[in-house]
Amino acid sequence: MREAVYVTYEESWHAAHRTGGRELSPDEARARDAEGLPYAVVYRAPGREMPLGVRMVAWRAGTVDAWAYDEQGRRTAEAELRMRDDAGRLLVRRLLVRRFPDARTAESDPDCPRTAVELSASGTARISHQPGGMRGDSLEAEVEVADGDLWMLRPGFDDWAALPVADVLPDWVGVLPDEEAAGWRREPSRLRGPADFDRVFRAGTEIPGLKVLDPVPCGSVRVPSGVLAVACPDTGEGLSRITVDVPPGTYPMEAAWVEVAEEHWGSYEDVAAVRLLIGDDPAVVWEMALGPGDDTLRLREGEAFGFGTDAAGGAFADAGAWEELSDLLERARWQGSPEHDRLSDSVVGMNLDGGTLGANLALFCTGGDGVYPVWVGRSASGEVVRVAVQTAYELDLEG
Repeated sequence: MREAVYVTYEESWHAAHRTGGRELSPDEARARDAEGLPYAVVYRAPGREMPLGVRMVAWRAGTVDAWAYDEQGRRTAEAELRMRDDAGRLLVRRLLVRRFPDARTAESDPDCPRTAVELSASGTARISHQPGGMRGDSLEAEVEVADGDLWMLRPGFDDWAALPVADVLPDWVGVLPDEEAAGWRREPSRLRGPADFDRVFRAGTEIPGLKVLDPVPCGSVRVPSGVLAVACPDTGEGLSRITVDVPPGTYPMEAAWVEVAEEHWGSYEDVAAVRLLIGDDPAVVWEMALGPGDDTLRLREGEAFGFGTDAAGGAFADAGAWEELSDLLERARWQGSPEHDRLSDSVVGMNLDGGTLGANLALFCTGGDGVYPVWVGRSASGEVVRVAVQTAYELDLEG
């Protein structure tokens, strides 16, 4: 560490936004450390706007998180440490290093190469190399880890190493291996979705337990900002909203109408999915849309990220007008309100005309509470041509 590096203290830290809370004096930070209250140590260099690194300590919660930043403010490395009450030790729980190919690559770019290491107290580590980023396959292995690499004693306020995390991985992780190397396996991208989500919109298609009927038009969605949001407008804050970049425009919405055959309930018709038609080209690949902080390396078999709902509903709308549309929706639902005539029914829910907002909101029923993935279909050239949400059924699209 260069001697010119100095530290400041703050009450909190937002890792993605690179913003802290109230600035603390060293004595205040020391007192918070002794009481177990959260505080951040920010490592800085003269003449550099972005921090070199940050350590966020919260002893009562038993957590220490650290980040290293480059001159563009991108997180080049992250570390999670968790405290064990029995011995005052910190478990090195997770390490992540991003390798930005150039200065233009955004931190959130799903194509950015990276390596993640997840460690357990049992002495094993799962290593995931993603040379092609989240859209590419990963090379993975499980290895044994020595205690000295797994644990560290809880440091005192003045006993920390110079920087909170390095932008290189420990030697025991090793370099990116050859895919034929012993002990390594190739895992398909966790960002990739079903092979052909459009099947459930093709009349006559047979899917186990379902027969696809003609898709039903459900109006259209105006997206003047070029950023589409998918979320539940009736669910409180704290459940993430998904956004997808699309060309500014107006896009038709369709419902996948299917005939369901069930042993106990017989046959009936229902909606299995909804989609927006963004482009005319066929979708040749599908990928999961991600919200803020979503990382596919944290997904296990059968898991997916999505938007949350505790009102059994979701909606498509322009992200820039989302808050105003949500407020308008709340007023429009009251019978006799001046905005009530802006609501119209659709086969899957309701549509709200945003009027002078230049945007509208299309609501759909999900069939239950929970988290619903948003699938983005891309053309052969990589353009977004579909945005879809499965609403009610476990669809075996590989069958």
